[in-house]
Amino acid sequence: MLHNILQVVQAAIALSIAWVLGRMARSHLTYARLRKLRGPQSMSLMTGNLKQWFARDGDAFQRHVALDYGSVVKIHGMMGRPILYVSDPWALHSILIKEEPIYQPSKAFIEMAHILFGPGLLATRGIPHSRQRKLLNPVFSINHMRRMLPIFYDVVYKLQDAMRTTIEGGKSETDILGWTVRVALELIGQGGLGCSFDPLVEERREPFADAIKAFNPTMVRLAVIRRFIPYVQVLGPPWFRRKVVELLPKTTIIRQVHDIVDTINSRAAQIYEGKKAVLQQGDEAVIEQLGEGKDLIGILMRANMAVDETERLPEDEVVAQISTFVFAALETTSTTLARILHLLSMNQDVQRKLREELLEARAVEGISYDELDSLPLLDSVCRETLRLYPPATNIVRVAQEDNIVPLSQPITTSDGRTLTELFVPQGTEILIGTYASNVNKDLWGPDALEWKPQRWSQLPSAVTDARIPGVYSNLLTFLAGKRACIGFKFSEMEMKVVLAVLLTHFTFDLTEKPIVWNVAAIRYPTVGKESTRPEMPLKVGIYRSA
Repeated sequence: MLHNILQVVQAAIALSIAWVLGRMARSHLTYARLRKLRGPQSMSLMTGNLKQWFARDGDAFQRHVALDYGSVVKIHGMMGRPILYVSDPWALHSILIKEEPIYQPSKAFIEMAHILFGPGLLATRGIPHSRQRKLLNPVFSINHMRRMLPIFYDVVYKLQDAMRTTIEGGKSETDILGWTVRVALELIGQGGLGCSFDPLVEERREPFADAIKAFNPTMVRLAVIRRFIPYVQVLGPPWFRRKVVELLPKTTIIRQVHDIVDTINSRAAQIYEGKKAVLQQGDEAVIEQLGEGKDLIGILMRANMAVDETERLPEDEVVAQISTFVFAALETTSTTLARILHLLSMNQDVQRKLREELLEARAVEGISYDELDSLPLLDSVCRETLRLYPPATNIVRVAQEDNIVPLSQPITTSDGRTLTELFVPQGTEILIGTYASNVNKDLWGPDALEWKPQRWSQLPSAVTDARIPGVYSNLLTFLAGKRACIGFKFSEMEMKVVLAVLLTHFTFDLTEKPIVWNVAAIRYPTVGKESTRPEMPLKVGIYRSA
């Protein structure tokens, strides 16, 4: 009996080895054309360059890939499988817009987004994604942003009061990231969801807020493991996998992510049910309790009730938008705000000129959307920061079938051949070269790697002629096409209101503590390379005019 069992085990092992070798052989033949593309050497047979790319200190490696090999670069994925880093504008237009159905987010990303946030905008593809996008696009219209601006100002005035109290109490060194996270969450809460998570003027623990803040640093530790998410399905149905995770010790990273996601999604469901109950009472109740439903989710829910049933989103998809929106908006806005204040601390002349512009325009008093949006230096500071420091740079598309993409400039392979177009085999992973595109010296000039807001007063003709396929200012920061960031105007106006209020009340300067920006899904600052705590201390003083 034991002998028979051993034979079965040996046979199973032999079949497994044969299957793996067969997959590797097919992979080698499929991707043979890509192996001659230029790029860094693999560091591991198993993980290729992935640990370098996703490492917390991987910024230098990512810059090396973006800047030193041209507009199409090959890095090595699992088992040596080629991954392309593409920044050529014609190729990106084909991938993100023209041939968008062929180039979709990876299965691992979709599965992970679905597990984390439910069937929302990030976790859907094809027709379901298009249906959601069609209903959501009007929600993020400029008209709605105009109506929301007074809400933004009210929230930021509270931030100003809270910071002034802290500074007058004798604490000049302040963790700016802590404040930008708090105000971004409250702006999303009131402007996006119609509820308050943080009064700002007092300390109050909110489990939902704590979970959101912990999400990004926790997910960093799963960067490579996330690629195996599609294979988790073999462990059984969702309820069984959930039970397995709940049996893990609370100290394990997977259990921590599980608990964070549970907190976020349960709060999202509560918000939805509360709004649903009010909306069912009629327009008078909406006006009385929801302030005419000016928040984005309130607008979405009313629009969803008004459309034909064939176009209507099911409840689980609406609830998923709440979690998705908070995740997508919080970290990008808060870290970009922190980055801007860090840069202004290093460039005191720009800080002074921007303050003068804001004071002259009386921007702190609550000017209109169009007036605030048209302030030239404020706009340039935001655009230049988003150009040079895009918060999210690990965006992947996977070819669903063989395809050929055009190239605006020829590339040379490692064996000396010249390519004017690129064959992309089915299954090829493509990293969207956001950073490389945003700092392309051929377009932006020899000073492309420098932070210079003044460049936006007159862009080089090479930039405008290149037709970068982005939804924002010739940049790829917010992507392009059907999966471009739907809320970028919301985020932009949040940042402008915060800067308009803070810079007219406070001054910002560097401390002696070194600030390091770490690679993650959304990059975040720490003090030095050893600390794992997201923070960014700056010296903050009360501004007193002459």
